[in-house]
Amino acid sequence: MLSPSERTTLITEIGTRLGSQDWPLIDLTLHQFSLPTEYDWRGTPFNYVLEMVQRAPDSILIDLATHLGYSVGVGSGSIEANFWKSGTFRLFITHLATYSHVAANLQHFLAKYHVSAFVAHKDIEPTREWMDEIELALSTADGLLALLHPGFKESKWTDQETGFALGRGLLVITVRFGQDPYGFLGKAQAIQGEGKEISVLADEIFGLLAKHKQTQKTLAYALLQGFHDSPSFKDAKVNIWLLESNDYWDATFPDRLRKARDENDQISEAFGVPERIDKLIKKRTEQES
Repeated sequence: MLSPSERTTLITEIGTRLGSQDWPLIDLTLHQFSLPTEYDWRGTPFNYVLEMVQRAPDSILIDLATHLGYSVGVGSGSIEANFWKSGTFRLFITHLATYSHVAANLQHFLAKYHVSAFVAHKDIEPTREWMDEIELALSTADGLLALLHPGFKESKWTDQETGFALGRGLLVITVRFGQDPYGFLGKAQAIQGEGKEISVLADEIFGLLAKHKQTQKTLAYALLQGFHDSPSFKDAKVNIWLLESNDYWDATFPDRLRKARDENDQISEAFGVPERIDKLIKKRTEQES
């Protein structure tokens, strides 16, 4: 297993080497290694490669780096990113320790939306190297949520965490709790947090992730996985509603929705859900044509 430092080095090297190639070869290589590609990308090739490979398993990263001529030396350290729930959208929450309870409550409510939130004080095991865990979480996150309480600006840790995310080109969402966004955070998507129930705030965060072009695809795939795995009739109804609320759609969705229906009787036998699947497919297919 690669350490966080080894993953970061490897991903950066892959980005540098593959990012220097022409676009057709970049996508061809990514496809051959079973990695995702993005049709409508507006950033640099380097950042594109980083985004496409950063969630890849260690074995694929090693094989791809070797293919690109980079000699991979794997150390003896072993740290696994077991704080992310598989198949979910990964959201790093940066916050002041004084307000850790707010982050923890958000983590709880965001799970409904198939968003796995990293909250350092809860998710870091005392026996592990704290800095390595933070680095691993930041290196594998899909987005960052900054809880701006008074004193946030003066904290070196929160400032470094947001800077790391901005450097990766991630979507950063700020929630105002008495502290206005500042510096580069002034350009981030902002939500007013004061006076709101945490459940309402979680719903607003989901809505932003579902509509923003940087995050809606990854979130949509997480919603599809959550729908497929629905453990009850009630969950199937909630999950189809979440899919109906998401803006992203691609040509793979109809087959994946039908597969979920065929493989999970909690979906196929949930009152009204099969009909809503057909209706959603029809609606989105007509919109795309």
